[in-house]
Amino acid sequence: MLVAVILTLMTSYTSLDLFSLLHTSDRHKRSLFLAGISSMGIGIWVMNFLTMLAEEPSNIASNQLSISLLSFILGVSFTGIAFYNVISQKKHYLFIGSLLLTLAVFSNHVMGMYASNVGVRYDIGIFLLSTLLIYGSFLFVLWILTYYHFATNATNLWIKPLSSIIVTGAILEGYILLTQAARTSVNGSNISDSSSAQDSFVLYLVLFISIFIIAGLLWSSTLISNRLATSDSYINDIKFALDESSIVAITNAQGKITYVNDKLLDITGYEEYELIGQDHNMLNSGYHSKEFFKDLWKTIGSGEVWKGEIKNKKKDGSFYWVDTTIVPFLNKKGKPYQYIAIRTDITDRKEAEVQLKETVKEVQDIQFALDQSTIVAITDEKGIIQNVNDKFCEISKYSREELLGEDHRILNSGYHDKEFFKELWRTIGSGEVWKGEIRNKAKEGSYYWVDTTIVPFMKQNGKPYQYLAIRNDITERKKTEEVLRRQDKLSAVGQLAAGVAHEIRNPLTSIRGYAEFLQLDEEEDERSELLAIITEEIERVNDIVEDFMMLAKPKEVQLGTKNIIPMIQHVMQLLDYTARKAKVQVNFDCSQDEVKVKCDEGRLKQVFLNFIKNAIEATPKGGEVNVKCQLDNEQVHIYIQDTGVGISKEQLDKIGEPFYTTKESGNGLGLMVSFQIIQSHNGKVLVESEQHEGTTFLVTLPTLENSA
Repeated sequence: MLVAVILTLMTSYTSLDLFSLLHTSDRHKRSLFLAGISSMGIGIWVMNFLTMLAEEPSNIASNQLSISLLSFILGVSFTGIAFYNVISQKKHYLFIGSLLLTLAVFSNHVMGMYASNVGVRYDIGIFLLSTLLIYGSFLFVLWILTYYHFATNATNLWIKPLSSIIVTGAILEGYILLTQAARTSVNGSNISDSSSAQDSFVLYLVLFISIFIIAGLLWSSTLISNRLATSDSYINDIKFALDESSIVAITNAQGKITYVNDKLLDITGYEEYELIGQDHNMLNSGYHSKEFFKDLWKTIGSGEVWKGEIKNKKKDGSFYWVDTTIVPFLNKKGKPYQYIAIRTDITDRKEAEVQLKETVKEVQDIQFALDQSTIVAITDEKGIIQNVNDKFCEISKYSREELLGEDHRILNSGYHDKEFFKELWRTIGSGEVWKGEIRNKAKEGSYYWVDTTIVPFMKQNGKPYQYLAIRNDITERKKTEEVLRRQDKLSAVGQLAAGVAHEIRNPLTSIRGYAEFLQLDEEEDERSELLAIITEEIERVNDIVEDFMMLAKPKEVQLGTKNIIPMIQHVMQLLDYTARKAKVQVNFDCSQDEVKVKCDEGRLKQVFLNFIKNAIEATPKGGEVNVKCQLDNEQVHIYIQDTGVGISKEQLDKIGEPFYTTKESGNGLGLMVSFQIIQSHNGKVLVESEQHEGTTFLVTLPTLENSA
């Protein structure tokens, strides 16, 4: 009986241990279940067999092996069905499981009796009492095991030994009571009367069964230990890897922290006892909104994995960022029973992102400032334009698409010679910064000046791989310098005119009067013709003196609203004879009939007369002079273009200076005065010329709003 109790206790504990592993193993559930029910079945059968042996050793000799094996199979089957219902938590699982275990004990007892050729009849009262006691014991054990989840928690390790003792007691109690309730009769059989032979047989039989069961239990225990060791090693490796690389926390379904690793303690500054049992609100930095956490809980509460970045607060009040993945563990009903949060510290990355954003903002601010004030272009080592800012497009009148892929020759005005650009490339090609002033040509043909700084960007081998050109528009400054230079000359001319104009004009008046008086009485044609020539030359000298007087003391401009189209047409009529005499065709092109400007009509006619007359004189026989009037927004452009020999670059720079002229008989004062007149009308004059291709004078004047 003692051996039976010990063996049943061992098999019961082993069976419950195997069943507890079902909750933590996914790969070997079937093997663990079969081993568990087999172990429990062996325990029930051993108790029955050795109890019968204790009662009547002589019956063992006549035991029928097939019926004994069938009783073992029935015990294992009932046990399997019972624990299947308990583990799968079927409806009324505890009651059904307890009943099936009771049937396993009862079937083993009955089949054991018949296997030993013993007829049996039960006392109903004792039988019912014993059945209820067995059923109640099993029900109590199963309730404890399911309530504590088969003692999978380390704090409930006492459950399995206690349950094993209760199970063993229930089985032992059942067999004792069932034996007491049974009325047996031995069927006829040939049994030896030798007491010593029976004792030896019983001894060897018990020894064999004990060795068999103990060997099976040792093998089962060794197998379980190996698998647990492998599983523990695997889990420990994963845990070590997580602890070294990640911040890990486990919470229950209510969000209470049940586990934290060392890395979480290191980063938060809390002790383990301060975190266990708390929720993550104690790490809340206040950075995220309530909606953020509502969405988080909604996601993991529905069984989905949540990923995101969270800003938390340490114990000392400082902040840190973590890249977080929260994985919900689901029960059989699909509801989370715990969550594991795996985090990675990304504080350095977030700080770098903030610094990067600040740097980008600073660069954007600098770029904005440059775009507002400076012309910027980037070229590769060959000078091909890679990037330009809006200011570059604005001043050059080219679109970004038209500039990218081109070089700066697209802007070449022809003002600078080849040596100028050779020196520029020699400087930047050697890695030095070049500074200077360049005159460029916009898309529509106008010119502008830029103060330029070109910075080469160097490779590690000391060779430039790109150039940054930073320019400032100095067109107005250059114009101012030109105006000042001309004003200096005008000042000198004015001083000269003021000093000599009156002295020259008085004798000229006398000479002209006497010449006209002599011409009245002269009867000889030859002498009369000479006097006429003298009068014309005196008039010419008087015109020059008049120009001097205008320089010395300019007349006040009398402005009025006039239509400029008839003014130009009138000037062309005056010059029609001159053009036909020079065999030059003069053409006028204007789509408007009326362009009103505020002007001094007489002085403006003088300008057009000078420009058109100069164009006729510069054009060879058979050539053309084209006068074109074009309205552009609030300005009118008058183009006077000849097909003459043109003006060289050196001469073009001096046009408008006093006493400089390209004509043999000119004095240079006409153009200078014309430029002053246009300037006094808030207009401007541009001169373009190519040698052997002709010259174009462009006069630009502001128009009035009602021009059409």
